[in-house]
Amino acid sequence: MSQLFSPFALRNVTLRNRVAMSPMCMYTAADDGLATDWHLAHYLARATGGVGLIITEATAVQPHGRISANDLGLWDDAQIESLARIVRLCKAQGATMATQLAHAGRKAWSAHKGKGAATPVGPSALAFDADWVVPHVLSPSEIDEVVNAFRSAAQRALAVGFDAIEIHSAHGYLLHEFLSPLSNHRTDEYGGSLQNRARLLLRVVDAVRGIVPASFPVIVRLSCTDWVEGGLTIVDQVQVARWLKEHGVDLVDCSSGGNAPVPPPVGPGYHVPFAEKIRREANIPTIAVGLISHPEMAEEIVHNGRADIVALGRELLRNPHWALDAARVLGVDLAWPKQYQRAKR
Repeated sequence: MSQLFSPFALRNVTLRNRVAMSPMCMYTAADDGLATDWHLAHYLARATGGVGLIITEATAVQPHGRISANDLGLWDDAQIESLARIVRLCKAQGATMATQLAHAGRKAWSAHKGKGAATPVGPSALAFDADWVVPHVLSPSEIDEVVNAFRSAAQRALAVGFDAIEIHSAHGYLLHEFLSPLSNHRTDEYGGSLQNRARLLLRVVDAVRGIVPASFPVIVRLSCTDWVEGGLTIVDQVQVARWLKEHGVDLVDCSSGGNAPVPPPVGPGYHVPFAEKIRREANIPTIAVGLISHPEMAEEIVHNGRADIVALGRELLRNPHWALDAARVLGVDLAWPKQYQRAKR
């Protein structure tokens, strides 16, 4: 019996299998943050391809918090219906749908190195790199506005019909910037100790958890290390994961890096040890990601309890039907869309 293709329950939501689509920016939204026909085709292909959990790309909670000028948004009610159509169609194909709520912080409009329509914001006046814009330092009242923006976006996500929400606290974006001593040099209640640096993330989690039903899963994506001496470590993030669990988070999506211009030492499954350590030491379910492409590798990760879910990024761009192919390799008779039955055998 394949563990990869066994169901997995998160509160009252049950994934049909342990294969997830990692959130990947498409840079294709309209200027007003609305989803387009491209998004419909993109996500529906993975839903018909058998993916259990689809986490849509980074979706901005404030217009000046976009990674690019063409990111999806949920800062306005007008953005609800373009996403709702996609979610309805994907759920009809059996996929569980989650949105990734995000604020890019000092890395907003990264294609232009922070030179977007508004001055980027961050915990401290520290640019991401030498040729990036120095961010405006968020005041306590402006931090409150960020928390409220995540809360409002979560309310809109419910209206869209999403099954779960992932809070983006990785890859050098705002919540990660507050967590990391590389980017957070504050001396107030949001700076200094790890607990203080985690304060904003936990406030956002509480805001989201407080607006969604008790049956609704909340996920957090963490960069488990900054890959830089003096930055965040996996030991730090194990502790953060413990706090996240106490605050009602159901699943930690384990990635790394992005808060310093340093390339990580990549290789097949290079984030899996982080997912395994957090799962075992924080006693919380995890998602493993990072150049996972072969069904046998994905199966081993789940079978041996190294993570509960395996997420694919680039491999699902290459092959939207990866899950259907992987099931065949692993000897699982996975249900195919009725429209494709003639090709199953």
